[in-house]
Amino acid sequence: MGLKITLKPGERMIIDGAVITNAGPKCHFIVENNVPILREKDILSTEKATTPAKRIYFAIQLMYIDNGNLAVHHNAYWDLVRDFLEAAPRSIAIIDKISNEILQGNYYPAMKTCKKLIAYEEEVISRVQ
Repeated sequence: MGLKITLKPGERMIIDGAVITNAGPKCHFIVENNVPILREKDILSTEKATTPAKRIYFAIQLMYIDNGNLAVHHNAYWDLVRDFLEAAPRSIAIIDKISNEILQGNYYPAMKTCKKLIAYEEEVISRVQ
């Protein structure tokens, strides 16, 4: 059995690189094969990738949905992570967990873990301010 998805009116998602927007009332469909799927709540646009942790998330998102340029996205990720660790070395545990997921090709779980990195970054920034 496939993955049953319900889209609200106007809701967007990405399925295997294709951006889909529900132009009508609530719709239901089933994805019957294994493809990268991102719901709108998990999509981060380039414009919203405004912090180092969000840029890391964005790089992982690209790994997940743009398999054809995987090497480019991996290189960007490792550069971003190196810079992040220089600025916030205490984030190593979260970064290690994300990196292990990436090395195993588990990009969606890496994105979920990266949300913890974003929260950590927000916490650190709020303490500084």
